[in-house]
Amino acid sequence: MATLGLVAIWLTPALEKKQIFPMQPIVVTEPGLDPADFMLAPLVVEATNRELLDTLTISGVIHSSLYNALNESGVGVLPPAARHQRAWSLADIFEYKVDMSRDLRQGDKFHLLVERLQKPNGAIIVNKVLGARLALSGGTNPLEAINYNTHGATSAQYYDASGISLRAAFLRAPVAFRRISSIFGSRKHPIFGEWRNHTGTDYAAAEGTPVRAIGDGLVVFAGRKGGYGNMIDIRHRNGMVSRYGHMRNFATGMRPGMKVAMGSTIGYVGMTGWATGPHLHFEIRMNGVAHDPKLALQSKGGEPIPAGERNLFQKMRNQTLASLNETRLTRAAE
Repeated sequence: MATLGLVAIWLTPALEKKQIFPMQPIVVTEPGLDPADFMLAPLVVEATNRELLDTLTISGVIHSSLYNALNESGVGVLPPAARHQRAWSLADIFEYKVDMSRDLRQGDKFHLLVERLQKPNGAIIVNKVLGARLALSGGTNPLEAINYNTHGATSAQYYDASGISLRAAFLRAPVAFRRISSIFGSRKHPIFGEWRNHTGTDYAAAEGTPVRAIGDGLVVFAGRKGGYGNMIDIRHRNGMVSRYGHMRNFATGMRPGMKVAMGSTIGYVGMTGWATGPHLHFEIRMNGVAHDPKLALQSKGGEPIPAGERNLFQKMRNQTLASLNETRLTRAAE
């Protein structure tokens, strides 16, 4: 019974304190003791089951990592789990424009406008990011994103300040927010110890990390291939081929002739073939020639806001940018 009682207490949500009414002190005495042995000052607390919804602006400067910057700037307003999740949200919003593993530098600035939901039991949930700004130190203009749901769409998308969708034809990276261990170009091979041309980008990631198709396409090869180990080639509509090597295993159904969608999981990071540790080798090939993925995947953006909705979008954009402009930058811990 004691165990059941503890479980019931643990599962009972804490009600939010709404109003506190002070009452007159109560004098507690016992026969034979002096009056006013001790006093109680009781409180009456009114609780509510209503959810509270508001907006919150968060900003900061990156000095060590995006995780640390968002964790520091969200102290006191968001729980740790929600602060960490914002790093992934920012990476997802700008994933068509920025490779978070390659493009972020110390001194880069970010601003976020989020919708915060507080449950009756005190739990705080970030419903969605309403707007974002990312100012890269090496760039001239900041990247901006406005959350907007076009008429008839099943979900909202992010658009830049001019009303162009941030969703492009290709993702900038095949794994979400990972560290680059080797870039395109000449390098000293970690196994053979000699200088060789590295034909792609290596992403260091834990074994089993999902690998994403960077764009819609057709699988033209899925199998074992020499030093690449387990490898998949995907041909895209523009004739470009994306290559993914050293994978531990493939996703179910991966075989030549299968169509894949952008962002779908095609396999998992491993260390098959010539690899000294778990990572993904990623290539972009055009007409059989390897190209630097950083340059090959640059994009100007996607579709514009429908003409009939531009006035509504502009009003939302102006409100969102005004809120972002009001945020004060907080210095993240180094």
